Amino acid sequence: MKTQNADLHCHSVVSDGTLTPAQLALRAKTNGVSLWALTDHDETGGLTDAASAAAAVGLDFLTGVEISVTFLRQTIHIVGLGFDADNATLKAGLLQTRSGRLRRARQMADDLARVGIAGAFEGALHYAGNPDLVSRTHFARFLVDTGVCRDTGEVFRKYLNDGKPGYVAHQWATLQNAVGWITRAGGVAVLAHPARYRFDSNQEWALLADFKGHGGQAIEVVTGSHSVDECKTYAQTAIEFGLAASRGSDFHSPDESHTDLGILPPLPGTLTPVWTLLADRIVRSSSSC
Repeated sequence: MKTQNADLHCHSVVSDGTLTPAQLALRAKTNGVSLWALTDHDETGGLTDAASAAAAVGLDFLTGVEISVTFLRQTIHIVGLGFDADNATLKAGLLQTRSGRLRRARQMADDLARVGIAGAFEGALHYAGNPDLVSRTHFARFLVDTGVCRDTGEVFRKYLNDGKPGYVAHQWATLQNAVGWITRAGGVAVLAHPARYRFDSNQEWALLADFKGHGGQAIEVVTGSHSVDECKTYAQTAIEFGLAASRGSDFHSPDESHTDLGILPPLPGTLTPVWTLLADRIVRSSSSC
């Protein structure tokens, strides 16, 4: 089906979301999603529960993950869809990418302590369902709930970003490795939310050319952080680079996310939906048979 309410980007408590995989599956189904993927950061530990929950509520399902990548000294994200979650190369690559997060978190907390914010490491761990994946989002929740900031938007304006207290750079996976892990596991690599990156036009072209050159096949066009104009821009980018188009809310939490699961405009009809490349890898629910 070329047109459907697919949501192929969201996060559970296994990384930095606040709902379990089962709660997300039910929320997606309730909101009219017909095809769903769980894409936790650098981690596939929630996929078994997600697949079972999707089947229970009658929701078609794709395996997913969002891999952190360093490109031109910036952090970008590559979503993988429809892969074999037991692939040894992918599992080893994700383990390698996760390593170092705890050390980075301690450094972030030390930096926050220097500006008078104590207890941030322990505070962030309180919000992390998976301590190995403690992230800036968990620190942000601690800063909001302790009254340092009003909301997560203020957190990221004042802290945890490049040049601000609490920011610690980290060397993630390379673009070549991340795309390679996904494709060698039989999946499709998707460039996530491209409008969020702070690249000039030449740097963005280099990113897209390298991504395509390493085997990337799709780009997120409709996503929770894209404006209407940005959706139009990246629809044209998809055509220019011969990429399929993906769609996903990037939902993390009912209290934090601006866009809920399934509440997105459709992909422009001129584009090739990414799920048409993945038809044989979709786990069909009994209700869709």
